[in-house]
Amino acid sequence: MKALLGTSLLDIQDSVERFLRLFGADLVKARSTAVGLVIIWVLAYGAWQLVKLIARRIVILADDGDDNRLSYQEKRAQTVAQLLKSVGRVLILTFGLLLTLRLFIDITPLLAGAGILGLAFSFGAQSLVKDVIAGTFILIENQFAVGDVIEAAGKTGTVERMTLRVVMLRDIDGAVHIIPNGQITTATNKTRGWSRAVVDVSIGYDADVDLALDIIRDEAAKLGADTVHGVKFDQPPEVVGVQSLGDNAVSIRVMLRTQPGMQWEVAREFRRRIKVRLDHEGIDIPYPQRMVHVKHSGMGSNAPAGGDTIAQDIAAAGGA
Repeated sequence: MKALLGTSLLDIQDSVERFLRLFGADLVKARSTAVGLVIIWVLAYGAWQLVKLIARRIVILADDGDDNRLSYQEKRAQTVAQLLKSVGRVLILTFGLLLTLRLFIDITPLLAGAGILGLAFSFGAQSLVKDVIAGTFILIENQFAVGDVIEAAGKTGTVERMTLRVVMLRDIDGAVHIIPNGQITTATNKTRGWSRAVVDVSIGYDADVDLALDIIRDEAAKLGADTVHGVKFDQPPEVVGVQSLGDNAVSIRVMLRTQPGMQWEVAREFRRRIKVRLDHEGIDIPYPQRMVHVKHSGMGSNAPAGGDTIAQDIAAAGGA
């Protein structure tokens, strides 16, 4: 049995050698090349696993244990982790391919030609170079991070992913906007450090303004002391006072300074509470009205004498 197995192996080796000789290669060189290929890509796989491990460790070390919101450190860590994996993948594949080619051909002329080609490519792809440079400065200056809500290039949304070339935003409708970094001339970060919701509450001219102010202050204080919503505030709510005297209503402004990204949720809850409270207190939130004067000409038996003017209040629902 051993003799038969040894004979079979020799036959296979002889067949492989004849096949390699057709291409001008020998078995020893083929073995060396195969071993080199295995070593290169095993090392590349190990390097990629190391990059992913470092990225995961960065995210874990920045985790503060609060799943309700992303802290500044967590956003920064996720951004760095994504960029590390993006850049690491490109570098590992590039070096892996270059070392693989080196096993078969002399890559020195290839590298020289690639340098010239890269120079020509850089002139033809100036927008790509611009995107990469802009992305580098966005990262260095920490203008925004993954998880931030920003407005850039006319689009608003949550930053889902960042690379050195593009930023991916998901808006409130669920659409994903992919914006090249070079097109971001102005970025508005709505969730950096702290946020603020500005709520204007309108009351009618016939309402008691001082009473309305007391009610709004009371509801704002209750919301700030609430066990669920109070932790979302960065400082106590502030009722500024009468903001404007409009055509149909008196506007009272309330400013709610919150933790980053909590301003919309807090504003919705405050509007709900203030609507319920004003209804309970009998203070109406006015709707647009229009005063129509109808002047009779005095002709006809039914027309008021002297052309009296009759004033009618007509609700302007639908722009009537």
